[in-house]
Amino acid sequence: MTSKPTFSIVTCTWNSAATLPDTLASVQRQTCQDFEHIFVDGGSTDGTLEMIAAYPGRKRVLRDVGGGVSRAMNQGIEAATGEYVAHLHSDDYYAGDDVLETVAERFAREGTDWVFGNVQVLKNGALVPPYPMLPFSFDSFAAGRAWVPHPAVFIRRSAFGRVGMFDEQLKYAMDVDLWLRLGRVARPSTVDRPLAVFRDHAGSLSSANRIKARQEEFAVRRRYLTQAPLAFGIYCLRYMKRMRTLRAEEAF
Repeated sequence: MTSKPTFSIVTCTWNSAATLPDTLASVQRQTCQDFEHIFVDGGSTDGTLEMIAAYPGRKRVLRDVGGGVSRAMNQGIEAATGEYVAHLHSDDYYAGDDVLETVAERFAREGTDWVFGNVQVLKNGALVPPYPMLPFSFDSFAAGRAWVPHPAVFIRRSAFGRVGMFDEQLKYAMDVDLWLRLGRVARPSTVDRPLAVFRDHAGSLSSANRIKARQEEFAVRRRYLTQAPLAFGIYCLRYMKRMRTLRAEEAF
């Protein structure tokens, strides 16, 4: 009987042949090799599946998964057998060879339900210096002060049984919703260094539809108004300022 891995890395793909090699290479270089790699594909026709087939190691491929990104990520969680789950999409890659080793040590030392670090953004072929990481608390995140970068998040698989998975009705702010649910019941351990690199390009979901993404995020944060009313009020001020800026940019 095959032993269960420490990590389950979930990668959602759809015609990802242009960027997937960086994702795969960054995982293969990890000093901690105690992981399974789960690919959730939405029906690729560009060679993505052939690339995955040639990829060595412990893997599982879920094909023709429709219904949006949230459903794809949830399918990966349901297929996972590892103790900790990470979502590393085919646009992203790990920022160093010791990311999994660092995260495993943090889980072992602190016994938390989730760990996250910083990210670097790759834009126009250049890495942008990472933003400073602010201390996390439920209120600071609800107020929009602290932030949680999705590619650098690792969650104890059993925690999904306590807070649920991604809301499949959401298209943009499904991660914010999950971090709020997690943040209410478990304080994360934070690693103050980039753990992943996120590609920002015209095809990125949140970049192409920034106003709709902000509107959905507002609706999500409003769900938690009663848990942190002052924090939500602070977020509303930030939201109005950002929306004015986005609408002004759209006008040009």
